[in-house]
Amino acid sequence: MATLNTKFKLNTGAEIPAVGFGTWQDKDAQEDAVAQALKAGYTHVDTARIYGTEPAVGAAVKKSGIPRSQIFITTKLWNNAHHPDDVEPALDASLKDLGTDYVDLYLMHWPVAFARGDNPFPRDSNEKLINGDTDYVDTWKAMEKTFKSGKAKAIGISNFSRKETERLIKETEVVPAANQIEMHPYLQQTEAAEWFRNKGIHIRQPKRNLLQGPKHGQTHRRPHPRRDRQEIWQERRAGRARVGYRAGALRAAEEQDALAHQG
Repeated sequence: MATLNTKFKLNTGAEIPAVGFGTWQDKDAQEDAVAQALKAGYTHVDTARIYGTEPAVGAAVKKSGIPRSQIFITTKLWNNAHHPDDVEPALDASLKDLGTDYVDLYLMHWPVAFARGDNPFPRDSNEKLINGDTDYVDTWKAMEKTFKSGKAKAIGISNFSRKETERLIKETEVVPAANQIEMHPYLQQTEAAEWFRNKGIHIRQPKRNLLQGPKHGQTHRRPHPRRDRQEIWQERRAGRARVGYRAGALRAAEEQDALAHQG
């Protein structure tokens, strides 16, 4: 079972802590929450521009007194900043709020662009989201520059399918260091996970999905009846979270802390 001390190696050579503390929702409570998490031994904190929690994360890291080099920080580029001219300024804004001059991992949150501007969810007069015309490949090329400059020690993707990732690899220079996708005992994505690993792309899996279980009206495939899965489900008394952590460890995938409900 993965612990706070477990680490995986990215294709950059850097090590990423297996268990991360997510900061989605409850923006006003995140500074104290992150401070407590760091005190408890977490060394990986996950945030995103759209979460609005970067200032709280930065304040908590500063308050902790722990050297920046000992904390792994992940943040994400939001959809309204996909235009190549907006990518570095967006990262600069994140760095300012985080109080650091680099992030350990910078993810493209979605392979979808919204219209450029300050509004994170631009809508027309009919309240329909306004999409942008930036190709995610062009966004990635701009992210590659942040990697080469050192502002992002590693760059990755989130919510990308295999097909989208294949195109990204084919048309750009830097292979993503990680892809954050929904993956848990109810939705295992075994073949996809194996493909990503073969490409040297680390899988990150948010744990909120496991605690929620199948949504109302939704049918997820039940856990695979292999021996290791049977052993895992014999530990039901430990609760769903423990089952998910061990399942993730068996797949050598990064495990995000369920307490934070990150998305």
